[in-house]
Amino acid sequence: MSDLDAALERLGYAAFRPGQREAIETLLAHGRLLLVAPTGGGKSLSYQLPATILTGTTLVVSPLVALMTDQVQALEARGVRATYLASTLDAVEMRRRMARVARREFALVYVAPERLAFPGFRGLIGGLDCPLVAIDEAHCISEWGHDFRPEYLEIGTLLADLPRARVLACTATATPIVRDEILARLGLAPETPQIVRGFARPNLALRAAEIAGRRERERLVDGALAEALAGPGRGRGTAIVYAPTRKQADAESERLATRGWRARSYHAGLDGKTRDAVQRDFAEGRLEAVVATNAFGMGIDRPDVRAVIHLGPPGSIEAYYQEVGRAGRDGAPALGLLLVSARDLPLRRALLERGAGDATSDPAVVEHKWSMFLELIRWAEGGSCRHDAILRYFGDEAETLAGCGRCDVCLALGEEPETGDPEGAALIVRKALSGVARVHGRFGLQLAAKLVHGDADERLERAGLTKFQTFGNLRDQPAPWLVALLRRCVSAGWVSFAGVDRPVVTLTEDGRAVMKGERPARLLLPPSSGRERADAVGRRRTEPAPDRAPERVAAPGRVASRAPAELDASALALFEALRRHRLAVARAEGVAPFIVASDRTLRDIATLRPRDLTELERAHGVGRLKAARYGAGWLQVVAQQGPRQLHLEQE
Repeated sequence: MSDLDAALERLGYAAFRPGQREAIETLLAHGRLLLVAPTGGGKSLSYQLPATILTGTTLVVSPLVALMTDQVQALEARGVRATYLASTLDAVEMRRRMARVARREFALVYVAPERLAFPGFRGLIGGLDCPLVAIDEAHCISEWGHDFRPEYLEIGTLLADLPRARVLACTATATPIVRDEILARLGLAPETPQIVRGFARPNLALRAAEIAGRRERERLVDGALAEALAGPGRGRGTAIVYAPTRKQADAESERLATRGWRARSYHAGLDGKTRDAVQRDFAEGRLEAVVATNAFGMGIDRPDVRAVIHLGPPGSIEAYYQEVGRAGRDGAPALGLLLVSARDLPLRRALLERGAGDATSDPAVVEHKWSMFLELIRWAEGGSCRHDAILRYFGDEAETLAGCGRCDVCLALGEEPETGDPEGAALIVRKALSGVARVHGRFGLQLAAKLVHGDADERLERAGLTKFQTFGNLRDQPAPWLVALLRRCVSAGWVSFAGVDRPVVTLTEDGRAVMKGERPARLLLPPSSGRERADAVGRRRTEPAPDRAPERVAAPGRVASRAPAELDASALALFEALRRHRLAVARAEGVAPFIVASDRTLRDIATLRPRDLTELERAHGVGRLKAARYGAGWLQVVAQQGPRQLHLEQE
């Protein structure tokens, strides 16, 4: 029996889960590891087991006090000496535990990140033999990630004080660009081993739906709950309903209660005692549904959550997948439903620009978080298997399923696509963008739609906009359809919003180029009829299958869209090389990696393999300024990687 197997047996486990042995062996061999695996995937064993065989005290940084408490209790029950230090302890107990830590009585010490700023604690750690530092929820160190926590910025200096300690960074949600930032903030080398696994959740039936109002939302929520739980009192499991606001959480929980469900709300506006009671009732099965803000769910590991429903979109795909991933952890079928409405785009933009408190929002961070939100909206628009799209987003190419067979898009893939008129569809897009150009910086999305539809409105008349040819240039299209079209133009990056209290639409530089015909209008138009409005956004097949050329004409009356490419082995190797170069440039300039280039940009470059600056500018997000500043380096990476990869393929 190997040392690892013996240690596993001492901890009371019969066998490793998939990927756990690889992670532990990599950490012990290299001393560094970035581990990305979903919640519930067994990441904690990757530092708990090494802590039992290494000499000294392993330090685990975690923001989740409840999770620390549970893990310490479980370790002590298995005979492992462990404790935690957090602000929930009173002063006497804190001093007692720190004295025991100083006497080296523990194999593992869990610590909340805010504790790292205390000089006394840093002095204590400096006097220990610390063989391993594990950082849980490592994505919290990224300022442009979905869950940034400023106290995580102290971890880099802690590691600098412990140069001989092994380092394990764990997270459940990190895209390639966030992984790069984790390495940069922790002071780890770009070649640090990274293991990304376990994101495929084919037992989840993922769906997204566009809604027009309250009644439609309630009908879809009731239908999803009935499908997942069969009805109140049936004992089929539980559901989590995420609401954008505290007010909506309270209102929806009351509505569900009137329909017979054992439901309660959970949000930061409730007192601690009430929140604890709700969480306890949920964990112990006394509630069938919790309607909550995103404050609910951290550390929740109930296996029989049969549905996770979002009444509005969260801020990113990372946040969405973390939340919807709380369904179906027992491997049995479960569903996730995301509801999207027309007001979500301007509302999210206003919230981002408003920032937190009195602090002025960093424009670069605002734009990055806006692009993260748009990635989620693009995902909601559908077009290909929802699971595969998420796996590619996280860089988990190895687990793509070539169609999960359960999501709303896969269920509709058998429908026969019709043939359409791509040139006519492109003309529709340009006409819609011309309406935005006319109201640019003055009015909102709805008024831009009214302008191109030719609706009478005194604001348009006062502004003199009814005199232009733009007025009514799309009067033959339904008004709601035009709003949906303009929303997709926002997702495509051609239309944006400005202003906080009263968001107005603006035409972006890319949008102006599309409007003038200087760039192709690659966009999937909304369905031409309203009969599927309340169904999942992707119920119809609206873009080519992954194995077809990306420039093919798509479904009826639509323009083919170049979706983010599925990288082959050669392009994937180039993408990773471009990532390493991006991280080196970001470090040299002292900026965030996303300032240099987004993952989407690097994927485009890896697919296009440009030979000069002109070809480079065809990549997403590369204008003349970026090409001039970073282009030479990117082209050099392409030139170095291309021939070598070609040679390998020929072999």
